[in-house]
Amino acid sequence: MTQDWIPYGRQSINDDDIAAVGATLKSEWLTTGPAVESFETALAGVTGSPTIAVSSGTAALHAAYFAAGVGPGTEVIVPPLTFVATAAAAVHLGATIRFADVRSDTLNLDPEAVTEMATAATKVISPVDYAGHPADLDEIMAIASEIGAMVMEDASHSLGATYRGRKVGSIADLTVFSFHPVKLITTGEGGAIASTDAGLLDHARRFRNHGLVRDTAEHLIPDQGEWHQEVHLLGLNYRLPDPLAALGESQLNRLGSFQERRSHLAGRYTQLLSSVEGIELPITLAGSDHGWHLYVIRVKEGRRREVFDKMRANGIGVQVHYLPVHLHPAFADQGYQRGMCPVAEQAYEEVLSLPLYPDLTEEMQDRVVAELDSALA
Repeated sequence: MTQDWIPYGRQSINDDDIAAVGATLKSEWLTTGPAVESFETALAGVTGSPTIAVSSGTAALHAAYFAAGVGPGTEVIVPPLTFVATAAAAVHLGATIRFADVRSDTLNLDPEAVTEMATAATKVISPVDYAGHPADLDEIMAIASEIGAMVMEDASHSLGATYRGRKVGSIADLTVFSFHPVKLITTGEGGAIASTDAGLLDHARRFRNHGLVRDTAEHLIPDQGEWHQEVHLLGLNYRLPDPLAALGESQLNRLGSFQERRSHLAGRYTQLLSSVEGIELPITLAGSDHGWHLYVIRVKEGRRREVFDKMRANGIGVQVHYLPVHLHPAFADQGYQRGMCPVAEQAYEEVLSLPLYPDLTEEMQDRVVAELDSALA
């Protein structure tokens, strides 16, 4: 490798973040405590709905599916172009996954494909905001309403984005977020669930803490001591510790500047690459405010692997998002086959994520563009 490595994504940590975490380490709370509550309040201001924090984006998916009633005998519609957890979390609850293909432009779940895949057993439709572009929520919500299903939006890429003037997190029945280091803000590991339905959110809240009930007014075994707590549903430990919540709230204070920087860099990529032949650039549909977690181009004429290898050899950490979920061996073993989602499968052969994160400088971006131009020559 001839030059310094430029990753496709990375966290941005400053002294305020470090001080926020340090303060919790000096406090009485290391597990879930006042910092989590404060972070959740701040998150609600961004999502537009009451929001709870959990230990990872996968935990958010699992708890949200549980709250929605996903289980044996139910079906969940998922786009294949996503991280495997969007589907796997529902499988762990006993659901059957039905993969619906994506649109060819945004690579988000195609409402027409959803209509074709929906059945009487459909419990949840799970659109994914691919790369940060909000999915077609109004159309998908309408389909769900017609068949009596819920919508759980996987917004792991789109915290702070808007759809037709509304905040991501305020539209779907449930919305989940991820705070992995390469995401829009980070808690190290962590995630969140927002919901417009207080009952659903309470169900998820209990699930993240083993299903424990401490309120004596809700106890089914009466007249016990102050030590008494009961389990009314079987949950798991998906709690977020206070130090990570403090990091999240500190990061959230800079979400606006992170978004502005990502949007600027995305626009600059589009300008610099507009005349480059052999690639297709991402779009933003009218009415959508892109989160720009990823800047994904499509490399044509079967050259993606060649371009990927050349750029990585020259220090540019491009990445591919994602192998369609139904093509993973774990799902292929269940009978899912190539050819089920041709649009997503074709996209997978072409997509290439370029480096994009707040601390990426324009000089670094110029180097990315130059290496891409050279790889395509």
